[in-house]
Amino acid sequence: MEAVTLTVTDGTAEVWLDRPARLNAVTPGLVDDLLAALGRLATDSEVRAVVLAGRGRAFCAGHDLKQPPPQGDSRARLERLQQVTRALRALPQPVIAAVHGYAIGAGAEFALGCDLVLAAEDAVFGFPEAGLGLSVTGAASRLLPLLVGTLRAKELLLFGERIDAARAASIGLVNAVVDGERLLEHAREWARRLADKPAAAVTLAKRAVDSGVDATVEGALELEVSHALLTEHSPDVARATEEFRSR
Repeated sequence: MEAVTLTVTDGTAEVWLDRPARLNAVTPGLVDDLLAALGRLATDSEVRAVVLAGRGRAFCAGHDLKQPPPQGDSRARLERLQQVTRALRALPQPVIAAVHGYAIGAGAEFALGCDLVLAAEDAVFGFPEAGLGLSVTGAASRLLPLLVGTLRAKELLLFGERIDAARAASIGLVNAVVDGERLLEHAREWARRLADKPAAAVTLAKRAVDSGVDATVEGALELEVSHALLTEHSPDVARATEEFRSR
């Protein structure tokens, strides 16, 4: 794995998005590496809790718009990206997102897929897809309303405005906001506390909460792929992307 690193210490794992020069922006390689790391953890009974974090100045700044336009089977590529949401939610271990800097687009969706979200004071969340002529793809259409309510979710998705950590906490998008210098320390503390609990009971608690959501998450993921395929080749996309880059 080149774009993601995985470390395991005393029953807890840390999965690091590791493209700091590009603010951990999403590429097919990063998706493949992240899925590989999550796949390893899914079968590691020694790991009792997981932290997902980003190297450098950001958690994940969304798709890498400087990469060449994707070629090949669009549906397969989109469904591959959606596997990240599925993999995070399918892990037996609880996953804590430790978010600092940008968590934009796919980056915000990665955080939504986790069980708990800690945000540094400098964290910034945003869902810019509609403004780019695109569609959300990580079950945000289902998970975001569950966290912040339908009206607030529509506001975030339709306007695409970025919100800071304090507002994210006030609307229920994150569990807590902590000093940036203590973010990783706090996330590790939470992971250790979870790792000290009976593993089976923790897994069942995670499954119990998700069970009322998962049936409709699959429907949301399929609908998002359909929408993404419709929007991907729209003439609006190139114009909106260029405007986004120039901001």
